[in-house]
Amino acid sequence: MPHSLALAVEAFTTGMTIAGIGYFLVAILAARLVLHERRAPLAAYAPGVSILKSLKGVDPGMLDAFRSHCRQAYRGDFELLFGIANLDEPAAGVVHELQREFPDLTIRLIECPHKLGANGKVSTLAQVVPHARHEFLLINDSDITVSERYLERVMALFSPVSAEGKSAVPEVGLVTALYRGRAHGTLPSRLESLGISTDFIAGVLVSKMIEGGMHYGLGSTLAVRRTALAKIRGLEALADHLADDYELGVRVARAGYRIALTREAVQTSVPAYTWRGFLDHQLRWHRTVRDARPGGYAGLIFTAGLGWALANVIASGLSPLSLWLLAMAFLLRLTMAMTVGAAVVGDHQVLDSLWLLPLRDVVAVGLWLAGFAGDTIVWRGERFELKGGKLRRIEGAAGPPVDEGLRRG
Repeated sequence: MPHSLALAVEAFTTGMTIAGIGYFLVAILAARLVLHERRAPLAAYAPGVSILKSLKGVDPGMLDAFRSHCRQAYRGDFELLFGIANLDEPAAGVVHELQREFPDLTIRLIECPHKLGANGKVSTLAQVVPHARHEFLLINDSDITVSERYLERVMALFSPVSAEGKSAVPEVGLVTALYRGRAHGTLPSRLESLGISTDFIAGVLVSKMIEGGMHYGLGSTLAVRRTALAKIRGLEALADHLADDYELGVRVARAGYRIALTREAVQTSVPAYTWRGFLDHQLRWHRTVRDARPGGYAGLIFTAGLGWALANVIASGLSPLSLWLLAMAFLLRLTMAMTVGAAVVGDHQVLDSLWLLPLRDVVAVGLWLAGFAGDTIVWRGERFELKGGKLRRIEGAAGPPVDEGLRRG
């Protein structure tokens, strides 16, 4: 019986390793397709756009991130609107400094005292929308840093006519963007940053290829038409949803609009997590994905090919086949990391973190399993139950001390 069990474990890990190798190949292909799509010329379209940001706490490098939005080489008109629950919060001082540095830009700080639902970020943004002057609204987080061509690359995709003169059918209702993480010091921070650039983004590219396009949004950039937003009953309809970025894109797509992916890859700041903060944040992400895309979440188990290859070496007692599969998995994992992380999203930290890939894959399997272990998440120091995409605050449940990363949306 023990011998039969050992053979079964060896066979299982061999199969999972082969599946992981297949996934790496598919992800590399998906990345190459995106790089090819980026060669297309941009349409000459620069409509007015209102950039909306929700503020809570002060993130590392937040002022520099805001400055990058002010230094845009954009032919059209744009404004920056910051929503905050209380004008006495420290983040208000950062906006005042920005206003002094860029007096010629329209930069406004708007008090948003009402709580429209469990998602404080969406509650704030919904109260900012009526103050926006333009037809197009662009939402991203307070820690997002962009290039000077960010608005040009995002807004060109809303053009009714492409650079080649072809009509855009169906009409683009939302534009979103890939992103990379910038780690700060700690090992958990580096692991999360590596996971964003080489795991999460790879999954997005694979789903885009398999599903024939984007059908959801990414919080790094959510540029949306007011007409599309009105059709889905505005941001207020998302005030109880945790994955508001995903849900916004799903609803815009269901309303008959197309979702476009810009060639711009933005940068998000990954805090100097403690292990507790890292685990809380990762569990929140895993349970959010499981709730929003259960089929896709189940398939994540096939993405940790390097972890399975290591398990297979142990289970098979260093058999020649297992060592060959490990070498193949490691080579393709490196290739995928470089193609997706370095070439697609421009993450220059990937090279320095390649040695962490085996640890990242082993940790990923454990986190995937933990994602099934409940519906409770920790967000901004509070505990919530996640059901059907919506949040329910667990009354009387004290969360852990707020980690740096928990202040972000």
